[in-house]
Amino acid sequence: MTAVMTEEREIRLSFERADEIHDGLDRAVDTLIESAAADASCGILVTRHEPGTYTVALDESVPFGQTHEVLAA
Repeated sequence: MTAVMTEEREIRLSFERADEIHDGLDRAVDTLIESAAADASCGILVTRHEPGTYTVALDESVPFGQTHEVLAA
């Protein structure tokens, strides 16, 4: 797994093995929960861009306290 924090509001993740995805996404969401709580104006959006490539980001379109998932591809 490769994780890159592009800014305090977004983490980009790449996985080589399917069995890494669940734990990797959970850790990324946990990392952003603190920032979301401090902001209290947005939730977390998990986006699958292609197989094995995701972003986890704070997003104002997601209600505070919630995590939404979308497929971009």
